[in-house]
Amino acid sequence: MKLLVTRPEPGASATAARLRTLGYEAVTLPCLSITPLPPHLPAHPAAVVVTSGQAVAALPASLHNTPCFCVGDATAAKLRGAGFTRVESAQGNADDLAKLVIARAVPGLHLLAVGERQGMALEARLREAGMSVVRRKVYRAAPLRVLPAGFALDGLGGALFYSAETARAFLRLKPPGTAALTAFALSDAVAAALKPLPWREIRAAVAPTEADLMALLP
Repeated sequence: MKLLVTRPEPGASATAARLRTLGYEAVTLPCLSITPLPPHLPAHPAAVVVTSGQAVAALPASLHNTPCFCVGDATAAKLRGAGFTRVESAQGNADDLAKLVIARAVPGLHLLAVGERQGMALEARLREAGMSVVRRKVYRAAPLRVLPAGFALDGLGGALFYSAETARAFLRLKPPGTAALTAFALSDAVAAALKPLPWREIRAAVAPTEADLMALLP
């Protein structure tokens, strides 16, 4: 089976390589491009909250021993790989992340490191729980505006989607031929974002991890 990978780079190439080791053909179409933003971070936050692995590169080494909470295991692995020593994954979505941060109740300022126009609802929920939070934009995700010349979905059996934002970017491209494809979504929220387009089937991972996403593949 030939599969389309829609996540941003460098994740798209990494996922494509993993698919090839599993015996699939892979085509990459990164639907978002990531641009780092100059971070204006507090010097000594009591905890760090991360909603995406894209934010990790903006976090300085001075925070490596600071408690760090993230939405899923893939981001947790990226944080540990970058040198963070006190990482805890919510193993779910933004709602699960909020519950985890509130339950741990680390006293002091929480740095919420997010993409541009992201994290407002999470910030509000943490504040409502009485927590001190500062939200900082550390990257920008720009959607792909047009399909590459000659790109077509012909010959593909399915497409992998890792975020609702990527799914929405794909939808705006209005690619013909999705009715013949199965969409493999990292979570129910990602699957919901894909529903405006016709698909042969939309399948959502049991848990929001790449391993669970790959487990959906035939």
